[in-house]
Amino acid sequence: MSKKIIGIGFLLAMAVIFTLNSCSKTTTVLVDNAVAVTGTVSFSKDIQPILTKSCAVSGCHSGTISPNLGAATAYNALVSGNFVSTGTPTSSEVYLWLTGKRSIAMPAGSTNNPSNINALMLAWIEQGAKNN
Repeated sequence: MSKKIIGIGFLLAMAVIFTLNSCSKTTTVLVDNAVAVTGTVSFSKDIQPILTKSCAVSGCHSGTISPNLGAATAYNALVSGNFVSTGTPTSSEVYLWLTGKRSIAMPAGSTNNPSNINALMLAWIEQGAKNN
């Protein structure tokens, strides 16, 4: 009887350890604005909607000013246009413009600047700037 109890206890302990080890949480903590982004940032679901609403507007990054951040061109414009540096994310041109380290913070105008855009963009770059 004691062997069965030890055996069941061992199996339960192993199941708990396996479960805890299989859980994962990706957290990117940003020093600049103390915002934490948890999980994978998707270009198509998280970044592009912000770019479309706040940046790819008439007279701005809709073909008038480089990079063109329209839905069909934004990813390639950012990555191929050297606006993203996965090796040094905080030195990425797009991040420097968003945070106001190149000029006024983008997108221009406080009503256009979602509070989470800097955190999302930096997390996306830190996660490899994937076209996901």
